[in-house]
Amino acid sequence: MSSSQRKICKYTDFTPDEIKMYLEKFRKAILDGKYIISKNQNRHENINFIEDYRIDTKKEKEILLGIQYDDFCYAVDNEKEEFAHEKLYIFSKCHELDYWGTLESVDIYIKINMTQTRKGDDFTIVVSFHKRNKPIKYLFK
Repeated sequence: MSSSQRKICKYTDFTPDEIKMYLEKFRKAILDGKYIISKNQNRHENINFIEDYRIDTKKEKEILLGIQYDDFCYAVDNEKEEFAHEKLYIFSKCHELDYWGTLESVDIYIKINMTQTRKGDDFTIVVSFHKRNKPIKYLFK
C-alpha cells in the first residue's frame, strides 16, 4: 500500500506522565549528543529558521532541552511507508530569539522522531524545527 492509500492517524490519547517520560528519553538523547536536526533538501524551513535566527548548537540544545510536557500538541504516524511503524511527536515552544539584533518571542514548531540505530541505541531526529506557520492546539494547556 502506498503512502497515499495508507491512513495517517493523529493521536491525542496521552497523559501528562506519558509525555513527561517521552521527554526524559528525548532529553537524554540531546544531552548524549545522539540527535540531529534535519537539514536536507526537503527541510528549507529548518535551514532558513536556523540561519535567520542565528541558532548555534548551544541555542539549539537550550530550546530542545526546554521543551515541557505542556508544549505537546499531538503525535502522528510517519507518512513514509518504510517508517510506518514510527510515531512523530509534535510540540510548539515559545522562545525568545535574536533576529539580527532584535529580540522576538517566536513560537517554534518542533516535530520529533525518536528511533533506534542498527545497534539498538536510541537516536532522535528533529524533523521540523522552524517558526510555527499554522494554528495549533496544545493537548495540556
